[in-house]
Amino acid sequence: MRAPNLPRAALTLAILAQISLPVPAIAQPQNVQPRNAQPIAPPSAEDAPMAYLVDAANGQVLFAREADRRFMPASLTKAMTTFLAFELMEEGRLRQGAVHTVKPETFRKWRGVGSTMFLGANDRVTADDLLHGVTTVSANDGAVVLAESVAGSVAAWTRAMNRKAREIGMADSHFETPNGWMDEGGTFVTARDLATLGRAMVERHPAKYAHYVGKREFRYNDITQPNHDPLSGVVPGVDGVKTGFTNQAGYGYLASAKRGRQRLVMVIAGSPRSGARNRAARQLLEWGFASFRQRELAAGGREIARAAVQGGDALRVPLAARTPLVVDLPYRNAPEVTTRLTYEGPLIAPIAKGETVAQLEVTLGSSETHTVPLAAMEEVAEASFLRRIWNGIVGWFA
Repeated sequence: MRAPNLPRAALTLAILAQISLPVPAIAQPQNVQPRNAQPIAPPSAEDAPMAYLVDAANGQVLFAREADRRFMPASLTKAMTTFLAFELMEEGRLRQGAVHTVKPETFRKWRGVGSTMFLGANDRVTADDLLHGVTTVSANDGAVVLAESVAGSVAAWTRAMNRKAREIGMADSHFETPNGWMDEGGTFVTARDLATLGRAMVERHPAKYAHYVGKREFRYNDITQPNHDPLSGVVPGVDGVKTGFTNQAGYGYLASAKRGRQRLVMVIAGSPRSGARNRAARQLLEWGFASFRQRELAAGGREIARAAVQGGDALRVPLAARTPLVVDLPYRNAPEVTTRLTYEGPLIAPIAKGETVAQLEVTLGSSETHTVPLAAMEEVAEASFLRRIWNGIVGWFA
């Protein structure tokens, strides 16, 4: 170990350590399908040129096809507008009951343009109704009125959309509209990024998600319109999120479904027909639930590893995941599960209890690695002068 009085910059190195965690055995499923039935399989590339399926709890990728290929999201953009609204509500900057006025120029521009909630010029409408219009009937006018009323302009709203997208890890997406209307390719996403957005919606805002997403119809101005989500309320467990279509983009779908404790988030994009999209979406979700089951490797709050600390009143700090550490294992031919602790260290005291200080990389066979944040289970205060001397002595002989 280096001397404890070296500057922090000299000690910044990646710490890698293999960790052994017990992997419970997984039983074969009982009566998943009739003996003579066709096996459940992911959708074809013809039906779903882009397809992506992840576990919402841990981000584990269960299926990926063209996950990082950019495409125009069309009305899937409204999922980002919805998420931004959820975040602003959480921050106290947007109230459900706040009343917004439809500008006459906004009415003239968006009257009858694509999906609409039939807002009128100078209508006074609550944020709650605007968001229901966006999530349930894909209201282009509602998304624009929300953006202008809350942010002052569409441009300011889309800047906030892009900042929020980067914050949650959408590394290859960009938004120039709040509703996904055609903008010559200025708005684009990837399947991986849309799944990240879907996970953030259901994990960070479960109550708002349940209130606004997956409703079967919406009534405004004495007009009742159905939700055109093809699976919500039809396929067990599916409760949203958003469909999209333009001639340039084809048919897309960001969906989430929960069965038992397992929630999956799915993206289908580039489908040539609505029927192909709907078939692919149902097929991918059914395949995911039938092929994988969650298994817990460690309880939330249980010590998983320890990280070295410099300049603290302790030489190491115990680490734990905030929530149960789970993996999705296939019923058949389950791969080896490997885990690796990573952090920049030694960590520098002081360290607050609950502070995220490390990552646990979890890999199943040759599949993509997903990471789980680890937090300090104890506070580590700065060491006194004598303690620093003692730590240095112990370090030299460790």
